[in-house]
Amino acid sequence: MKWSKSFAPRGALRHARLVVPAEKQPTDPSREQAAFERGFAEGEKRLSEQLLVQRTELLAVQNGVLNALRQAVPQVVRQSESAVIQLALEVARKLVDDMPIQPELVEAAVHSALAQVEKGAEFDVYLHADDLALLQRCNSPILLPGPGNEAMEFHTAPEVTRGGCLVRTRFGVVDTRRETRMDLIRKSLEA
Repeated sequence: MKWSKSFAPRGALRHARLVVPAEKQPTDPSREQAAFERGFAEGEKRLSEQLLVQRTELLAVQNGVLNALRQAVPQVVRQSESAVIQLALEVARKLVDDMPIQPELVEAAVHSALAQVEKGAEFDVYLHADDLALLQRCNSPILLPGPGNEAMEFHTAPEVTRGGCLVRTRFGVVDTRRETRMDLIRKSLEA
């Protein structure tokens, strides 16, 4: 850029100096190096301060996430355990419900109930009507009087579901119905 205009001062020029553009000023390498090093050191210092602030913030976020996980994990585990128990019980119930009722199944339920009855006590065994008919058709030995069960009588009861039985004594009732056993299993798993 050229300047072609004339300039006429009105008075004496004091403190006037000639300004040379930066590209034409003489350079002092040691001064430039010192300025560079000061700028570099200042940049490093600011960067270190920023990194320290970021690390502190990141550590706070990390601790918050870890604390939230510590609180959430036990709850998720409890919910998962409960869901797995419910699923297992539902699968077991469906499998048991779909099993065909065989004489051996009914006999096992009766034997299980009789194992809990005091010896020599008088008792009545209650079965589903279809189960009692099944045992009678196959001449099940459980229906025959024998040692220890002379006082045993078989009856039908509408509250007894297929595959289960109730034994009533003067001391109480022994319940080996399928739903009762499933309920006991559920309670023991949830405890």
